[in-house]
Amino acid sequence: MVESNREAQVSDQHNDIRARFDINYGAFSLNVDLTIPGRGVTALFGPSGSGKTTILRALTGIERFKGTYLSIKDQVWQDDAQGIFLPTYKRPLGYVFQEASLFAHLNVKRNLEFGMHRVPEAERRVSLDQAVELLAIGHLMDRKPDRLSGGERQRVAIARALATSPRILLMDEPLAALDPQRKEEIMPYLQRLHDELDIPVIYVSHSPDEVARLADHLILLENGKVIASGATADLLTRLDLRVAHGDAASALVTATVVEQDEEFHLTRSEFSGGSLLLPRQTARIGQQVRIRIQARDVSLALTPHENSSVLNVIPAVVQELSDESGGQVMVGLDANGTRLLSRITRKSAANMHLVQGCRVYAQIKGVAILK
Repeated sequence: MVESNREAQVSDQHNDIRARFDINYGAFSLNVDLTIPGRGVTALFGPSGSGKTTILRALTGIERFKGTYLSIKDQVWQDDAQGIFLPTYKRPLGYVFQEASLFAHLNVKRNLEFGMHRVPEAERRVSLDQAVELLAIGHLMDRKPDRLSGGERQRVAIARALATSPRILLMDEPLAALDPQRKEEIMPYLQRLHDELDIPVIYVSHSPDEVARLADHLILLENGKVIASGATADLLTRLDLRVAHGDAASALVTATVVEQDEEFHLTRSEFSGGSLLLPRQTARIGQQVRIRIQARDVSLALTPHENSSVLNVIPAVVQELSDESGGQVMVGLDANGTRLLSRITRKSAANMHLVQGCRVYAQIKGVAILK
């Protein structure tokens, strides 16, 4: 068993993406040493000027930065110590920009074929039909970009990137140029890519909602340095990080659907902390769902309330408290191994005599189903 665990660890290391960048742009410098999982979605998250897009540029090789080391799974793309540098046109990567950047004179089909023809037939791992089906753009094939909506253009751009059969897919704020309606239109397709393709995605975003919905792994950047890196659910609830504070602070819960209540149009799911009733979902019994619970939607009680309109009440233990602005307190909770957050007034925390180790009941007033 020990030997098999060691082999699994070595295998995981071979599937990782390793990147070491030491870049100076006059007033801005980027100094990071990253290990990125070789599967799933990794989000680069941070304020403007933190280094997110610079990391993407370094990954592409568009600009050669000295002192760089970069390996994608088992293939070294750059190692200046060994004199190795793979130019951009030889790097099997896909890139999706904020703007779709489609060829205006080509229809959708020919835009996709342009990406596919860059890859020798023997090296194609994503077929054109598969890319078209994943993004549901079969009915758009004869249209030119000027006859597409913003969401449709971006779906075509993603399909074109996939048609290159990339070993890694880079997405630089792909939803930033879309209005809220178009963002909601395209989000299910991004989630589908996550679920159905074994291609690691590096996703740059300013949006906490996008990160919560898509990212398995999160890298927090500030002033060209990594502040924290780890599982998204873990980092979003760490009170020593800014991302776990403010009105948008939330926790991620992965739960399993166990019952469909047809009478009241509810879905019951279970996680380590207990049971949650959700608005009716089409998910099948046994399917996992990703749930976002905002700290502002969690109130606390010392005893379970009866005859309350709040359906979801989870026993938990106070792990830590952190003062917020405006007389608020953020409370970190442990619900039998699942981390939750509650944002309450400082007066409430004082009246309840909340301290580390207190047993409480988290009353969850609202949930968002993410996938």
